[in-house]
Amino acid sequence: MSIVIPVHGKLDYTLACLRSLARHGAGASFEVIVVDDASPDDSASVLTQVENLRLLRHPSNRGFIDSCNAGAAAAGGEFLVFLNNDTQVTAGWLDALLACFAERPDCGIAGARLVYPDGRLQEAGGLVFADGSCWNTGRFEPRDAPAFQYRRRTDYVTGAALMIRRETFDRVGGFDTRYRPAYYEDTDLAFAVRQLGLSVYYEPASTVIHFEGITAGTDPAAGTKRHQVLNQAVFVAKWADQLAAQPPADTPLERAVRWRTRGRVLVVDTTTPDPTRDSGSLRLCGILRVLDRLGWSACFFPDDRRAGRREMLELGALGCEMLGDASAPDLPQWLRRHGRELHAVILCRHTVAGQYADLVRRHAPQARLLFDTVDLHFLRERRAAELAGNPALARQAAASQRSELELIARSDVTFVVSAHERALLAELVPQARVELLSNIHQVHGCRCPAGERRDLVFIGGWGHPPNADAIRWIAAEILPRLREAMPGIRVHVLGDMPETVRAELARPGLELHGRVPDLEPWLDGCLASLAPLRFGAGVKGKINMAMSYGLPVIATTVAVEGMQLADGTDVLVADDAPAIAEAAARLSRDESLWERLSVHGLDNVRRHFSAEAAAATLERVLG
Repeated sequence: MSIVIPVHGKLDYTLACLRSLARHGAGASFEVIVVDDASPDDSASVLTQVENLRLLRHPSNRGFIDSCNAGAAAAGGEFLVFLNNDTQVTAGWLDALLACFAERPDCGIAGARLVYPDGRLQEAGGLVFADGSCWNTGRFEPRDAPAFQYRRRTDYVTGAALMIRRETFDRVGGFDTRYRPAYYEDTDLAFAVRQLGLSVYYEPASTVIHFEGITAGTDPAAGTKRHQVLNQAVFVAKWADQLAAQPPADTPLERAVRWRTRGRVLVVDTTTPDPTRDSGSLRLCGILRVLDRLGWSACFFPDDRRAGRREMLELGALGCEMLGDASAPDLPQWLRRHGRELHAVILCRHTVAGQYADLVRRHAPQARLLFDTVDLHFLRERRAAELAGNPALARQAAASQRSELELIARSDVTFVVSAHERALLAELVPQARVELLSNIHQVHGCRCPAGERRDLVFIGGWGHPPNADAIRWIAAEILPRLREAMPGIRVHVLGDMPETVRAELARPGLELHGRVPDLEPWLDGCLASLAPLRFGAGVKGKINMAMSYGLPVIATTVAVEGMQLADGTDVLVADDAPAIAEAAARLSRDESLWERLSVHGLDNVRRHFSAEAAAATLERVLG
């Protein structure tokens, strides 16, 4: 990677910029190229003394554009970063820009969040209007306001902190020299990149402090700054056809930011999704990612109002705006103000839908009301009651069924995660429109042969009742049978678990790891995944996750319900402890069986639990 810094005097600012680069570094290696454009001070002589710095010198002043192009021509990196000398970078700024390219295949340019030295926001991406005029999104707003904490496509980003692939920069011919010496060259570059079918992204996780106007001044009638007005006419002449699709100059800024989106979609769930916590969170993050890919502007409200900057940025990386931190208006207030802007509202789980369905109908009557069951709550409760033989639980399940079916009948569309649940609702609520929107998983593939694997893994947190029951069953009955059939085998349990329960369950061969940041070491190293669920509903993310790594699964009939899995072909089904132990022993002996389950499991995820399948459903419902 190559960082190109054009300079014309202002040595103190240049040195401060270089110190910030040295202080914060990056995960990726980079070179720094300073192009001294005939500085009137002693910049050149001082900078020659800076270690690991490549210094290019112009004998006469050629301007910002020529300096940037000269630095790019000398650069050796796959990526170019253009950085003004009146900037100071912050921790993680460069890695965040690289992440934008890694996570967005259509990324052509990524720009940082620029802030003033006093902490106010300077730019969160740039807007271009039909007359060629521009505006910095978020200018003078609080830097951490939720509206500026999510990654999004934008018209352009300023050349003060801009990353582009070297190959892309060369394809468009670099900065267009017709804008010499400066101004509108970055906007022009963005339009040229977009003409290639790529996108320009604002990346909020990358923060750069910019002492705006230090080099060119702030008076549009004097010095280099006067070219800002002159070059607007040049830009308009070059891009007249494209500008016709831009918002008119009098468009409100809030609307202009979403000008290129298909519409705004509000998503409400009980809490902010965390993919390391539970399968429902992983699925919701997948849905938000797909909404962004389809061109919708998604915003998310957590009903518990718990969201800090880390959560905002994690959701923001999916292209979703977080609404509900503790300082923000509550959902009724927000709907009163913004309800008419919404194309659709997705209410996740019956507890959330029961609270807000009427409010959405009142304040967003034009919006489609979409009820995401996540799984059918009443079905899970009913099965738990049957397993426990508890009449009180059975009455609760019946009450839940009445309220859940009422919500389904009132909604425009209901999402379920399994074909089994869709068939059940076709009988119970035949007039309702029910769509399958299942789990969403990336296919990672099998990376380790059966002969190099050992032990079993269970994925799931204690807070979900079917998981708690399964872990108790593993500890009490399944593990002893396993260790009889396979001496020394261990079961690794991955998921949140209270300390009080750990002591109760502790026994040889049961490894209680708690929540782990990365499942890969176990999914790449274990012989099989266990899913011994005795009640529950919906599609089981623990099964999808294991299969996405080519890891065979041993599961109960309830666990594989509605997942299009055949016993002995895609999965091993076993409903009691001896059968589960025998299935594990069989897998350890029969490598051809292991390989068959691995291949078919991967294929099952590709066919039924991919982002493409989810996109088709969302396109059908929202389009």
